[in-house]
Amino acid sequence: MNNKFDALKDDDSGDHDQDNVSPKDCEKEKSEDEEKDPSAAKRKVVIPGAGEHPLQYNYTFWYSRRTPGRPASSQSYEQNIKQIGSFASVEQFWRFYSHMIRPGDLTGHSDFHLFKEGIKPMWEDDANKSGGKWIIRLRKGLASRCWENLILAMLGEQFMVGEEICGAVVSVRFQEDIISIWNKTASDQATTARIRDTLRRVLNLPPNTIMEYKTHTDSIKAWEDFHGLVNASGGR
Repeated sequence: MNNKFDALKDDDSGDHDQDNVSPKDCEKEKSEDEEKDPSAAKRKVVIPGAGEHPLQYNYTFWYSRRTPGRPASSQSYEQNIKQIGSFASVEQFWRFYSHMIRPGDLTGHSDFHLFKEGIKPMWEDDANKSGGKWIIRLRKGLASRCWENLILAMLGEQFMVGEEICGAVVSVRFQEDIISIWNKTASDQATTARIRDTLRRVLNLPPNTIMEYKTHTDSIKAWEDFHGLVNASGGR
C-alpha cells in the first residue's frame, strides 16, 4: 500500500480537477438521478475511474456545524450532519479535498468527518458502537496540517490494523481544535496501542503530547448525564 500513500502525497500538483467532474457537478448529477429514481442514492456505489489509483476502502466526507449552547439531541445531530461526497480512488479524493476549506479557516463550532463508506460518524452506528477514539487537543494553528497528515495516513493504510479504522474527525472550537481517529473495537488494547503509536508518528507529535482514548459507550453516558442535568435545570 505504500505506493498508494506516495500517490496521495505526490498528487498535490494543483491540477487534480482538470478534465474531471467537480464535486458540485457530481452533486448535481446525483440530485438529478435521485429525482428520477429516489432509490438511486442507496444503490449507487462509487468506483475508481479508468487509470485511477484505487483505495483499499471507499470513504465519505461529512460536515457538521452547530450553535454552541443550543441543546442537542442524537436526532438533531444526525439531521445536522451533511454528506459532502464519496470517493474510491486517490484522484477522486484530491478532487474533493482540493475544493474544501481547510480546518484552520473554518469558524465557530464546525467539524469535518472522513469515514469509510457506509459508516455514519455517530457513536450509535453499528460499526462504531463497540469502539472508541483517540483524541488529541491542538492549539490554534495546527489543525489544517495535522488533519491532512492524519487522513493521508488513513487512506494510505499506514495504521496497519486491518479493518479496525472507522474514520477520523477534526473539530474546530473557539479556544482549541481537536482531532480524533475512531476504531471498531475499544476492548482490543493491542490495536488501540498500535493506532496511538502510529498517530504519534504520522503527526510528528512531541513525546509529552497528551492523548486520550475514550470509548463511545463512555461518550454516550457522559452526553446523557450532561443533558440530563441541563434538562433538570430547565435547559440552562
